[in-house]
Amino acid sequence: MAEFGRVLPRDAHNEALVANVHPPAWANPALAPRYNLVVLGAGTAGLVTALGAAGLGAKVALVERHLLGGDCLNVGCVPSKCLIRSSRVVADLRDAEAYGVQKVAAEADFPAVMERMRRLRSRISLHDSAERVRSLGVDLFFGQGRFVSEDAIEVEGRVLRFRKAVIATGARAVNPPVPGLVEAGFLTNETVFSLTERPRRLAVFGAGPLGCELAQAFRRLGSEVTIIERHGQFLGREDPDAARILADSFRRDGIRMLLNTEVQSVERSAAGKLLHAVTDVPEVIAVDEILVGVGRAPNVEDLGLEKAGVGFDSRAGVAVNDRLQTTNPRIYAAGDVCLRHKFTHTADASARIVIQNALFWGRKRLSALTVPWCTYTDPEIAHVGLCERDAEEQGIAVATFSVPLDDVDRAVLDGESEGFVKIQVRKGTDRIIGATIVARHAGEMISEISLAMVGGLGLRTIAAVIHPYPTQAEGIKRAADAFNRSRLTPFWKNLFARIMAWQR
Repeated sequence: MAEFGRVLPRDAHNEALVANVHPPAWANPALAPRYNLVVLGAGTAGLVTALGAAGLGAKVALVERHLLGGDCLNVGCVPSKCLIRSSRVVADLRDAEAYGVQKVAAEADFPAVMERMRRLRSRISLHDSAERVRSLGVDLFFGQGRFVSEDAIEVEGRVLRFRKAVIATGARAVNPPVPGLVEAGFLTNETVFSLTERPRRLAVFGAGPLGCELAQAFRRLGSEVTIIERHGQFLGREDPDAARILADSFRRDGIRMLLNTEVQSVERSAAGKLLHAVTDVPEVIAVDEILVGVGRAPNVEDLGLEKAGVGFDSRAGVAVNDRLQTTNPRIYAAGDVCLRHKFTHTADASARIVIQNALFWGRKRLSALTVPWCTYTDPEIAHVGLCERDAEEQGIAVATFSVPLDDVDRAVLDGESEGFVKIQVRKGTDRIIGATIVARHAGEMISEISLAMVGGLGLRTIAAVIHPYPTQAEGIKRAADAFNRSRLTPFWKNLFARIMAWQR
């Protein structure tokens, strides 16, 4: 059970997980003489490509060296959101008195939280299981796949010949070159979910989505947390107003925040792991564990890409054109190994593009996608399209319509009035070019705006949509109403006043 050794701790839940996503007794199938499609990597992009193509009648082989489901299922979206949910329960209990509810003890049982995560992850893994893949007509091969020519991949000494292939090997955590970090030991998303005991003191390197989500979750679950960021803002690509609200939330949670801070070295001592950091002045920070979340690197090593004539870069990943075709016209790429936006939903979307372009002479373009994203802190920060800063850099004149949640009745009643809905339109039109929502369930709200953008619907259409009252999504309609009011210029207002006076 070699794979079980990489999935810790060894318990019934992880045993069920491994049985689904890398069965120990799995025997690779007999080879087809030639495949319509061979997919290298069985994360989200690989699974969607393989299962979608097989469902359309293609003869498909799927190659995976580790666990089906990739990062999302095993060490990403699924386990992290499970921890976040438990941490929100703790926060709700902590704040119960604000709702007129008698305060109760709000201390997390960390081993139980992690056991719940493992149990639910193993349950969800059925969707990505080897048996399901086989039942849907895909030849599933476990092992390290490498290109041996422009139209063949070798796995475990066997050669799979293909008409088309897809590289979907994903990405991994970047390890910052901090002296002493490796020797001291650290966690990444690939190891943090194996914890069974809560770290008393946790340092988080990096204030991107992963760092922010897990910093807040671990603080609410009882760890003392320090988050360290080299730059001056959390979530650097987000709206600065959204980042400020998140910083306020972190401050209330008791997270120590160090911005514009560089960790110069790490060492072990009897007091723990010592971080030598520099902000305005040098400082030594003692912690028990370090979580690194400073970016992701594409998995392009040991794939034989040179033999296949596929161009790649160790930082940017596999080189693709707008149709996700590599420098070898037979081979495409999808997901984190080639995309700038490394999200599960963009991996899914890119896989759908590849199916159409590789198998059905499609002309689908990556640049045509409208990509929303969400950081699942509390409050959540969801975004789609351009923010004001992006538009300004591109020379696009915009008008911004913003509604604070403390003007939205349901948000006030929920005690979740910290946040806003902010929508940008191209100036002089109602065409939406971007939006940011900060709210406890912003990720559930942003799709209304994404749908409008994809469908070419403007703010006038949203203003005409009846939203149930009271809901927090009413904030979106109120932003649209603000746009309609902006169309009432002094000239038209004066004209309407005269008409009303004449009718009296």
